Amino acid sequence: MLELHLHALSLADVGLESPAETRERLKERFPRGATRRMTQLGLLVGAALDELAPRPGDAIVYASAFAESRALEGYLDSFPGASPTLFQTSIHPSAVQQTLIGRQHPVGEFFPMTGRAYLVANAIQAAALCTAPRVLLCGGEERGTWLLEHRVASDRTFGFALALGGTRDGALARFSLTETDAAPESFTLPEFLDVLVARRSLSRIAAPGTRLNLEWL
Repeated sequence: MLELHLHALSLADVGLESPAETRERLKERFPRGATRRMTQLGLLVGAALDELAPRPGDAIVYASAFAESRALEGYLDSFPGASPTLFQTSIHPSAVQQTLIGRQHPVGEFFPMTGRAYLVANAIQAAALCTAPRVLLCGGEERGTWLLEHRVASDRTFGFALALGGTRDGALARFSLTETDAAPESFTLPEFLDVLVARRSLSRIAAPGTRLNLEWL
């Protein structure tokens, strides 16, 4: 069995909020002028991480199925004069890099992860296997436009960050991963966010051979 304790969390479910609205709302959280080139997901994940005060010795696990959908749309729309800026911000780990590189903030380990049906369980497993005393599990999505019509983008915009560690003292909740022979169920990132927002307990076969449990303390 693998086990992790949740010590702090920051959740932002902004629904249909536009990138411009998110930028205006969060611009004071970042250095002057920095938000001009930041994506909506980068703003949300950056603000969530900032609330948990990343430390140099932390490990960061980042989970997103679609990542920078808007930047990818813009990059594809920019052809034949492809935009190098949009290419840079469209890569999968961009949401975390926009904040940490901009602030020249080091971290001990960084594991970007993607997927759909089993992403949550795989990300928590990665966090549980990290050797750092504190792991920041973050992630999110941004609502696409024309990519959404092709079902290759999220229909919701949200971001989150969790501070996880091995000690129970002061913890808000406990995650555990146990073995099972039962058939797995899909458990997506938006469903995970809904569980965290509602502070619901969870016991779900969230990946092949893996039951994911969440108990609030």
